[in-house]
Amino acid sequence: MTEFSSAEDCAASPETPAAAEPQQSTRVGVEFAPSHPSAVGPVVAPAHTVDGFVREFLHELNMGQGVALSYSRVNDQYLALARTVRHYLMARWLESTRKTRVSQTKTVAYLSAEYLLGRQLDNALLATNLDEIAEAALASCGLQVATLRAQEIEPGLGNGGLGRLAACFIDSLATLRVPAIGYGIRYDYGIFRQTFVDGRQVEQPDTWLALGNPWEFPHPERAVQVDFAGHVEHSVDADGVDQAVWKPGWNVLGIPYNYMVPGYENGWVNTLRLWSAQATKAFDLAIFNAGDYAEAVRAQTFAENITKVLYPEDSTPQGKELRLQQQYFFVACSLADCLDMVGDDLDIRQLADRVTFQLNDTHPVIAIPELMRLLVDNRGLPWDEAWEITQQCFNYTCHTLLPEALETWPVDLMARLLPRHMEIIDKINESFCAQIRRLRPGNELRVRSMSIISDWPERSVRMAHLATVAAVKVNGVAELHSQLLRDKVLPDFSELWPDKFTNVTNGVTPRRFLRLANPDLAALVTDALGVGWLTDLERLRELELSAEDPDFRAAFRQIKQQNRLRLARLLRQRDGIELPAEGLLDVMVKRLHEYKRQSLKVLHIVTLYNKLVSGQLDPADMTPRTVVFGAKAAPGYRMAKDTIHLMNAVGAVVNADPRSNQVLHVAFPANYNVTVAERLIPAADLSEQISLAGKEASGTGNMKFALNGALTIGTDDGANVEIRRLVGDDNFFLFGLAEPEVAALQGRGYRPSEYYEANPDLKAAIDLIASGAFSEGNPSVFEPIVSDLLYSDHFMALADYESYIAAQAEVEEKYADPEAWTRSAILNVARCGYFSSDRSIRDYIDRIWHVQSL
Repeated sequence: MTEFSSAEDCAASPETPAAAEPQQSTRVGVEFAPSHPSAVGPVVAPAHTVDGFVREFLHELNMGQGVALSYSRVNDQYLALARTVRHYLMARWLESTRKTRVSQTKTVAYLSAEYLLGRQLDNALLATNLDEIAEAALASCGLQVATLRAQEIEPGLGNGGLGRLAACFIDSLATLRVPAIGYGIRYDYGIFRQTFVDGRQVEQPDTWLALGNPWEFPHPERAVQVDFAGHVEHSVDADGVDQAVWKPGWNVLGIPYNYMVPGYENGWVNTLRLWSAQATKAFDLAIFNAGDYAEAVRAQTFAENITKVLYPEDSTPQGKELRLQQQYFFVACSLADCLDMVGDDLDIRQLADRVTFQLNDTHPVIAIPELMRLLVDNRGLPWDEAWEITQQCFNYTCHTLLPEALETWPVDLMARLLPRHMEIIDKINESFCAQIRRLRPGNELRVRSMSIISDWPERSVRMAHLATVAAVKVNGVAELHSQLLRDKVLPDFSELWPDKFTNVTNGVTPRRFLRLANPDLAALVTDALGVGWLTDLERLRELELSAEDPDFRAAFRQIKQQNRLRLARLLRQRDGIELPAEGLLDVMVKRLHEYKRQSLKVLHIVTLYNKLVSGQLDPADMTPRTVVFGAKAAPGYRMAKDTIHLMNAVGAVVNADPRSNQVLHVAFPANYNVTVAERLIPAADLSEQISLAGKEASGTGNMKFALNGALTIGTDDGANVEIRRLVGDDNFFLFGLAEPEVAALQGRGYRPSEYYEANPDLKAAIDLIASGAFSEGNPSVFEPIVSDLLYSDHFMALADYESYIAAQAEVEEKYADPEAWTRSAILNVARCGYFSSDRSIRDYIDRIWHVQSL
């Protein structure tokens, strides 16, 4: 207890302003003329002292939560702490917003369906340099930051690399003081909370909002109406110009929720604005009074379904329609908001000078016809002029090489749900196809392949084609990916517009994934390099000399071991998993997809297990190894869910068998997320990046692991190519077919059964799975996986198996020499500074956006 223990004792400090900056609200017809000094002065942050923090904390606890300290619960304390830290960011946020507005500088509007943010408290403490002050302040109140930190629930706003990349990018935009706003969706239940029942994935709602979210600012007064369905009426004006009026069939409201995105110790704070759907008429009192209670709230339920979950399962027509509703909903809200922010005084023809829209994959591409609709139908611009403006405002990042991941929407669905947008897309496509016919006369096959609208297998809108036609720039996210994007995914477009295509290799924020996730390593680096490297990550190169220092290597190994103990404590408490304290920590964490080849890792584990139980391998001759998986499968992706079942089943048998469990262990904690990643990545020794070459766009997990001193075993795929080039072949375990070899093998006709018959170890591993050894003697349980491997194996796990096993033998050989392994680990850290998201954002600025820092 402290002297500040009651509401009376913790009145607002003199440093806390009574009001925000002076405001004028001409849009609602009200002029403010404040006269009080606090109202006309700048917003002032609370005192950056222990006493100042205590006053703010207790004020929030008493006045915000309505409880005295002595009667408060942990959640009260956490919410009060979060809001206290938020107070320290408020002045910066309001001032950053003011500077952006006054300067009228070009702003980046980042449109993304996902933001995998992670917990916010530690990042806010880091940005405000309040770590030590908060610790001391809460200690004086008899509380511990660690206890309250554990109360925070991670926002469920993303699925994997796409969402985490978006979160890293908005962090770097703020750290570089670039005016930017992130736009997305405030999902009520996120992707899902993964649980395992008898080894099978079961999806549960992710109730991340259940205990309150102190990091958001709702603004229902700024709601945006979003229309759907209905029909379009056409007329001709006096000048003979077609006029279209969309008569919607129904609509919803988009409610904005603002989040602060602080830069690292630079005083700058940007905004993330997430939209939540509500009914325009949520409750019908007459129907309720008539006794039909369900019907009375039907409109509310229908509207709120739009933002209930991330990526609703789309194997049904209803699910597919809901996904399109989601995508249009958030871009319609975001574009309306952007046009509102630039103001009515802007000549709309200069829109590209004030905002650039970055489309993070195909999910937000419906923004292109939406902007055309706003310009033509609402602003009255001629079509050609509106199209010229639109083509100056958008840029498109493609995040895939898989044809099935390039979104398409059935024309029938688009026309029914967004009839005006379908008309606009048709007209854009008509003009574009005419352009191709002029440039390539007589080549109708080229026209059909490039058309925005595909006629086979059903008439569909190709969103990647629409994005490419409209965008100023189209970028891939790693050097190899960008080359394959030009050569194989969009080759005709690349030939037509070679200068439109560029590369920006992905990156990760070192603030979260080094400073917060691995504080001891960050401290060791600071001791060696001094301060400043967190915003200039290429300075890690200076650590190369330290790799030759035996004392530095010993300190590095000790940190890695301590990180492993931290991970073990987390998994014991969170999942009841007992992690062995010694041996190689071999980690594969990523979204479950066949091309990422978790199945290949399972075959490696089964091979080791089979050799141990058959006596081919003496446990004394094997390097002890713990394999940790983390993966979620899309609810409707049957093969991925079967693979998760197999991973758990193999782990259960391996862990229970005394012939193997002293040297081989498998752990698969459910519901892998950013919070778990921040413990697992710093502890890892080996990073599994084993996708088939030519299938992974980039990967960012590979970067996080390397920056934290894990060595990579991987194919030449995605950003692995750049990692290997930077760290050197001696510090990377390369295996597998290269992309041209994959293409050649596919061209010859790949027959996986030939590899099965030719390799005794591979045959024994697959036969063991097929026998029912991991399914309580029932061979039918994993028969779909066995058959797929033997007769399809679309991603060539069997073709790469022999090379992969050989590379794993090299891993064991190197791990047996701790000094050599540690030296390679340090060199991975030293040589991966290139993979900072700060560098990625600078590349976007130089190559695509051409914006300025403030």
